[in-house]
Amino acid sequence: MPRATISKFLLAAIIPAAAATLAMSAPAQAADADHGKTLFMKDGCFECHGTVGQGGAAGPALAPKTPTAEGIAKYIRNPRGAMPPYVQSVVSDADIADIQAYLSSVPKPKKPEDIPLLSGK
Repeated sequence: MPRATISKFLLAAIIPAAAATLAMSAPAQAADADHGKTLFMKDGCFECHGTVGQGGAAGPALAPKTPTAEGIAKYIRNPRGAMPPYVQSVVSDADIADIQAYLSSVPKPKKPEDIPLLSGK
């Protein structure tokens, strides 16, 4: 086989492998809590889980004890009960990471004794 053909063959094999290696080693995008809040509202999550993930009559609390993004993805892709499934083409894994970041940013509620009106202070 001529050298030029071998070189082209090697480049055709090496370049995609190198690109895949770089993509795997590239740092993951940081999750965006602001975008997650937008998605949480736009996709209707708040209707059952409350605007800050506090839970409601139709959905459990998701904050402040927020599941991992992987846990959220696993459940919303194959939900039980009345929740509709959210496939990858509707809510991507990156979107789920953003939603999880939003829910994780929700502060824990104050204890009743730390609220002056409730504690009589």
